[in-house]
Order: sequence, then structure tokens, then C-alpha cells
Amino acid sequence: MSPTPFEIHVPQEKLENILRRVREFPWPEKKVDSGWALGPDPNWLRDFCRYWIEEYDWRAVEARLNALPHFTAGAGGLDLHFVHCRSPHQDARPLLLVHGWPGSFIEFEEMLGPLTDPAAHGAPDAPAFHVVAPSLPGYAFSEKPAGPIGPRRMAGHIAALMGDVLGYDGYIAQGGDWGSVICGWIGHDHVDRNRKGRCGGVHLNMFGVRPSRERKGGGIEPVRPETEGEEAWRRKGERWRMKEGGYFHVQATKPESLAYAMLDSPVGVAAWIGEKFRTWIDGQQESLDRVIGRERLLTNLMLYIVNDAFGSASWTYYGYGRDGDSLLPPGSRVTVPTGVANFPREIIPFPPRPYVEKAFDVVHWTDMPRGGHFAAMEAPDLLLADIRAFAGALR
Repeated sequence: MSPTPFEIHVPQEKLENILRRVREFPWPEKKVDSGWALGPDPNWLRDFCRYWIEEYDWRAVEARLNALPHFTAGAGGLDLHFVHCRSPHQDARPLLLVHGWPGSFIEFEEMLGPLTDPAAHGAPDAPAFHVVAPSLPGYAFSEKPAGPIGPRRMAGHIAALMGDVLGYDGYIAQGGDWGSVICGWIGHDHVDRNRKGRCGGVHLNMFGVRPSRERKGGGIEPVRPETEGEEAWRRKGERWRMKEGGYFHVQATKPESLAYAMLDSPVGVAAWIGEKFRTWIDGQQESLDRVIGRERLLTNLMLYIVNDAFGSASWTYYGYGRDGDSLLPPGSRVTVPTGVANFPREIIPFPPRPYVEKAFDVVHWTDMPRGGHFAAMEAPDLLLADIRAFAGALR
């Protein structure tokens, strides 16, 4: 189970095949100038593909990413890819950073230096961390499972990486999107103080696992809202699911139908994922290209495309629905200390704090002034400061 150093190298033939399909994409004859109302802005998508063909340099990006310490290791029966940045500080604490869909480990690239060596980045009094940023099973360079698995099983593989492979104990698990659900399950399932490799705290920037209760007639259901604020949160979530939740329903019910189309169309992947980035960032921000950046967005897309991982990443949604991974067992909570970074434009927002506390032992809560779903990319300064503050509270 010892980690094996890993270097990214995509065969040139594959890169050329991807570019050929972008160049030869059969653009529709009639362009509907609808902006982002019907999906990706057609003008943005065409110009993004022009950038892809004429300016983007995968080899340069590959060299930059290979400057990071990449590894692979078997963890709970699957080979996981991960970036493991050790801090030079002796009192550094282990920190797990977990991405979601449609993201990747590169969401955290800008934060790795300040987290591992704060003194070298202008914050000599800030806590230091040994950072582990894995690719989820079926994403990027991690092994694809034999079939769909949900966040709770993913949490088991990642906890095995942290404890059994790396030997970390009392680590902080941080996540947004699927990472928030995975970290919630790590904080619920992997906290045995009699076993090395336990989670010591959870930090979330999206509301993941929910509290549940027994349903009359059998089964379980979410704990119902009890206050006007909680009911307003529930209604807001329903409106969002009706307006923006189509992708979720498709990927949770027929992921392979979508996967076959995306396997043959890099432009299709750019349209599907690019629109999500544009829709889910903070509305106060003016431009996808300014907030996320073309190179960073395209590199994130390429991690799906070069690994034929669009389908296996979509499996997370199917596993989530099939396995009931959204609800904690009735009456149970995540009992490790929990920190909340509440960004104002998060697509799946936190309910009022009393409801969150039915599922988590919340000891730290910050209402952020800006930022949306991709917090590590949109507002890395705010997320970094909040992780540091939470770690300080734990000490």
C-alpha cells in the first residue's frame, strides 16, 4: 500500500485526436443568440474552442502540474491518485481536501503553497498543514470502480488512504460539492478513537449529508423544517431543483446514455461542464473567463477528457441515489467538530444553523461576503482564511 510517485503524461496521439474532434465539430448552421439562457452561450463556446485549438498548451500545463508531488496508492481496493504536499513545519496538521463534480484536484492548486508553508507566503503566524488532495474514484487519474459507487463508499476509500496508507491521525477533512458529502461521511464513519487514521474535524463549504428520522410505514426521510427560516430554505432548494436540476436527474438515472455522447465529443464536455461553472459561480462576478480563467477551466475539462472519465464521474450521482447517501442514520450526527464556510451564492446553501446542528457538531461558522460553488477557485483567500481559523479553534 506504499504510495508510488506518479507523473502525468498524456500520449501525443490522444491529444491530437482530441484537437481533431474540436476542429471538426459540426457547428449548427443556425445560431441562437440566447446568451446562457438555453445552455452555454454559443458565442462563448465558439471562442472557447478557438482558444482550445489556437492557444491552449497542454504540455506546458502538464509540466506545471508535474511540479506537484503526485502519487498513486491502493486504498480500500481501489488505486487512488492524489497530490501529497508535506509541510516543512514540524507542527503541521494533516488536511484532506476533497473536490466534487464537475471539479478536480486542480481546484486547490492555488492554495497548496499557503497551506503547507504559510511563512513563505506572507503569513508566518498561520497554521501549517500536510495537504492531501485526492482524485475521487473514477475521476482524473484514479481507478474507475467496477460500477457506480456513492459518496459513502468513496469516503471509505479516501479514509483508507489517509489512515492505512499515509498513517495520518486526527486529520481535518475539507470539502465542497461531493466533497462535502464525502467529508460528512468520513466524519461520521471514521472517527473511532481506538483506531489510527481517524478524522478529527470536518470543514464544509456546502451542506451535504442531512439529518433523518423514521418514516411512518417504514424507511427514513429527512428531518422536516420546523421554523419559517428552515421552510424558506426548503422552498428555495425546490425552486433550484426545478430550474437547474436537470443535469442531476440525468446523471442519477441514466449516466451511461450521456457518457456515450460525451466520450465522442470534447466540445460536448465543454458545453455541459462549462455551463455549470458559469451558472454556479458568484453572480456578483462578471465573467467566467475572469473568475475561473480559460486555461484553468480547460485544464479541468481535460482531466475528464484525457482519462475518458466523464461517465465514471457521473456514476457518483447514480450511486448517491441508489445507496441513499444523502441521509445520516435516524438520530445520528457527525460528532467531530465541524466548521462551516457559508458562501452567499452556493447552489446548495446551508439552512439556518439550528438545522445544520441536527446533523453536525458545529463549532465554527462564517458567513462569507462573496463567492459561490467553486469556493477554492473563486475565493481562495476567504476559504484559506476560514480553514486556518477553524484549525486554530480546534487547537
